[in-house]
Amino acid sequence: MPKLKTKSGAKKRFKISGTGKVIMGQAGKRHGMIKRSNKFLRNQRGTAVMFKGDADNVKKFFLPNG
Repeated sequence: MPKLKTKSGAKKRFKISGTGKVIMGQAGKRHGMIKRSNKFLRNQRGTAVMFKGDADNVKKFFLPNG
């Protein structure tokens, strides 16, 4: 059985925490800040923990060695 490779795009976007949770950057902050509310921008700061169902898929398919 060959080794499983990590997807290059996923290693730039996700990180596995010490307890096995998937940490992701917040979405919606690349451009178009003028039309977004200040409350939205405040809440999108930093990183977030991914929901369990999505995190399981990321770990299985994109970060098999993570």
